[in-house]
Amino acid sequence: LGTRNIDYNGRFCMSSAAAAGIRAFGVDRGLPFPLSDLAEADTLLLVGANVAETMPPLVRYLQQQRQRGGNLIVVDPRVTATARLATLHLQPLPGTDLALANALLHIALVEGWVDQAYIEARTTGFDEVRRTVAGYWPARVERLTGVPVADLEATARALGTAERAIVLTARGAEQHAKGVDTVTAFINLALALGLPGRAGSGYGCLTGQGNGQGGREHGQKADQLPGYRRIDDPAARAHVAAVWGVPPESLPGPGVSAYELLASLGTPDGPRGLLVFGSNPVVSAPRAGHVERRLRALDLLVVADFALSETAELADVVLPSSQWAEEEGTMTNLEGRVLRRRALRQPPPGVRTDLDILAELTRRLRDEPARQSDGFRFPAEPRAVFDELRRASAGGTADYAGITWERIEADQGVFWPCPSIDAPDTPRLFADRFATPDGRARFHAVEHRPAVEEVCEEYPLYLTTGRILTQYQSGTQTRRVGPLRDAAPAAFVELHPDLAARLGVADGDELRVTSRRGELRAPARLSTAIRPDTVFVPFHWSGAARANSLTNDALDPTSRMPEFKVCAVRVEKA
Repeated sequence: LGTRNIDYNGRFCMSSAAAAGIRAFGVDRGLPFPLSDLAEADTLLLVGANVAETMPPLVRYLQQQRQRGGNLIVVDPRVTATARLATLHLQPLPGTDLALANALLHIALVEGWVDQAYIEARTTGFDEVRRTVAGYWPARVERLTGVPVADLEATARALGTAERAIVLTARGAEQHAKGVDTVTAFINLALALGLPGRAGSGYGCLTGQGNGQGGREHGQKADQLPGYRRIDDPAARAHVAAVWGVPPESLPGPGVSAYELLASLGTPDGPRGLLVFGSNPVVSAPRAGHVERRLRALDLLVVADFALSETAELADVVLPSSQWAEEEGTMTNLEGRVLRRRALRQPPPGVRTDLDILAELTRRLRDEPARQSDGFRFPAEPRAVFDELRRASAGGTADYAGITWERIEADQGVFWPCPSIDAPDTPRLFADRFATPDGRARFHAVEHRPAVEEVCEEYPLYLTTGRILTQYQSGTQTRRVGPLRDAAPAAFVELHPDLAARLGVADGDELRVTSRRGELRAPARLSTAIRPDTVFVPFHWSGAARANSLTNDALDPTSRMPEFKVCAVRVEKA
């Protein structure tokens, strides 16, 4: 189509961690080591992740780590199911994780726990970071975050004195308008302690869903081409265009991020038509009421999905597509491990796979001479597409050239980069060098800054959002499953009993929560698991209980991640 207007849901998930990883290490791979390393860590710092509810299979590694006598430290404003597994739980004010990370590095410097030899041999830029974190003494950061000095010191000690330590971040730290800088602060801490590239140690981020890693490697992102190649790099454009059989100048330039694209729909200068695959921005996008209005303003909205989502309900055309158990291919997990995906059965009559839909649309569009392309082959078989991906990614950062379906089968998955059939794959990155031109990791000095919206007299409370165990993402699938619906039939507003008493609210009362962008209504759920200055709402529901009616569409300047995780609200009885 020649359009630059393409982006993906990972913009709302992984983009901040990806940008921080690229600027520090030169590469974005969620975990640069196998998941099994988590069980071997003497200290594991988990920041902004409730894996016990959002990634239950991962919990076995946390349990093994605890059984070995390891320290599990969880950073979260709520006492989540994951926090209850921890040896130490830090409960900061939402939006203050960056200050917390700088304080931990400050303490490590004062106590002499940094690895000076590693810093000198394998990194650059530490002197500026040293000067910056000097201003984050524990008493000051206690005032900023609400985390006691003793807990800051205990965390720094557990990390700084451990033989093997791992720092992990997730959405709680990343879904902010300063998400890239927050992740960078935790990477600075890991680098100063000499963790990345050391056996059983390192920094990683937890990908939010099954193919989140694979999706961001291969051109769904507005500024990328396959293999993590940049679309504005002339050499990258020439390589991919040659694989596709098109002139490089036919490729568009970088596009805008997902929220900016959604916000421009139907405007005089914005797209008039949109094709959506398996995403539900009416529920999942920040400032969702505005996004819904923009979708309604389109001349043409087409949605491919296997359940009628709230976004599909607005569509002019719905293309019923297959679901995961009806598709062949590969996916890439958070370790960078490429896995086979096998179809359990054929889709029902009249239902196509996403790949078939793309191929058939392309075949029909080719009838117009101005849109002809020799880069497509029909029919589009999953294996042929994967082989094309191997060629397109060859020599790139995420190099799949040496990965074949047979090798995946034989090895139970293959880790990229894997540049040739004869080359070994790479389960662990950074052992000898980082993916930067000089092989050194980059420190970047970062300063704490407040949330875009601070509380005030009109909006005196913080709102944070997240998932719960029995629902998933925008709920398009899980809200249709009877046992899951019975377990969690509706949204709720979690608030502390002390706050409820001040508001005159009892458990189960219908509440109205209002921000500068909208309101939601849901029953109160009283819990001491939440800070008294903060309320929590799960984001799986639509309609009057839609959490993203309230969330802030302020964007990180680098990753363009919206500030999902904190905004100012008012709570009252409905």
